[in-house]
Amino acid sequence: MPDPQSVSAAVAKLYDTYPFPPEPLLDEPPPGYNWRWNWQAAYNFCTGQKPQKQDIRILDAGCGSGVSTEYLVHLNPQAQVVGIDISEGTLAVAKERCQRSKADRVQFHQLSLYDADQIEGEFDLINSVGVLHHLDDPIRGIQALAKKLAPGGLMHIFVYGELGRWEISLMQRAIALLQKDKGDYRDGVEVGRKLFASLPENNRIVKREKERWSMENQRDECFADMYVHPHEIDYNIETLFELIDASGLDFLGFSNPNFWQIERLLGKEPSLQERVEKLSDRQIYRLIELLDPEVTHYEFFLGRAPLPKADWSVDATLLAAIPERHPCMEGWESKCLFNYDYQIVNLSDLEFEFMQQCDRASAPSYGLRNLTKTVGEILTTVPLDLERVRFLLTQQLIMLTPS
Repeated sequence: MPDPQSVSAAVAKLYDTYPFPPEPLLDEPPPGYNWRWNWQAAYNFCTGQKPQKQDIRILDAGCGSGVSTEYLVHLNPQAQVVGIDISEGTLAVAKERCQRSKADRVQFHQLSLYDADQIEGEFDLINSVGVLHHLDDPIRGIQALAKKLAPGGLMHIFVYGELGRWEISLMQRAIALLQKDKGDYRDGVEVGRKLFASLPENNRIVKREKERWSMENQRDECFADMYVHPHEIDYNIETLFELIDASGLDFLGFSNPNFWQIERLLGKEPSLQERVEKLSDRQIYRLIELLDPEVTHYEFFLGRAPLPKADWSVDATLLAAIPERHPCMEGWESKCLFNYDYQIVNLSDLEFEFMQQCDRASAPSYGLRNLTKTVGEILTTVPLDLERVRFLLTQQLIMLTPS
């Protein structure tokens, strides 16, 4: 096992040298949204219903230069946010970022994930993107975070996948071999750039870089984070679930569920589908990544009970629910819009009219929120089939609250 202090010091030095992510600082809220950082959207995705409370506490564990932190503040207007990171230089950027965009409900602490217990209280949402795989002991890290998750809370995690990052791993090792001082990250970037310039255009590593990463890697901060990082652990499904199981939390699902549908790969061969039905969920996930080894990362949610999941399969229950428009979409008020995952959705006339009614039902009225109109009441004036209401729900275009 690597020495924890030396790993932490090396990682901190990298991000002091190259604060990451290198997104520009703005004097206004950041554009768009990442639904995974919106409490309502994330809770709805995991449970099928709108959360009952909005005044929550959020921990951004390994916040880096504050890109995620800034979104967490602006996308959750009633939340109090705490950001922690081990890099003093990167935290300085995070503080300036949030000050400039008036993300003023946030506190920052220079802390390792291991020391999360030094923060008072529990959190309803813990976000840790691109951090655990850089720890010397990710299991210890996720366990430290799990202790801070409140009952009924969610944890959003992002870690690297080994299959889709194979060429990155090869280049990392090549750069390390050519460096005299592996702690000289500026030299590492220079060596890496020279390697890419020297290799033939048909080289596998070069082709992968051009296909996936070259645009963002024009910035040295991104290139350094990808190719000269001092410590990285890449996962496959088997090792990923070892990490998840060690957390003691419930696995709530991947946040890109369409990728993890075996039908998209084997739907043309029913006999294979019959064999798949005998496998466990984890075995199916493993089969998918083996057959489609494009997995560069795993992004998923964990939760702590109680987290009741809504069942809208019963018509009477659905009719009695109170609907409102999903908080993450672009292009509204239009029949053609981007849903929570920036996928294009074309609404029919009746679906659009139903969505308008949902939007009006959740709009402020005289300083109060008038959330009294149920699905059934809307359908008395908008003759939309219940299955199309369920379609809007599965597309995350509406959220429901049980009556």
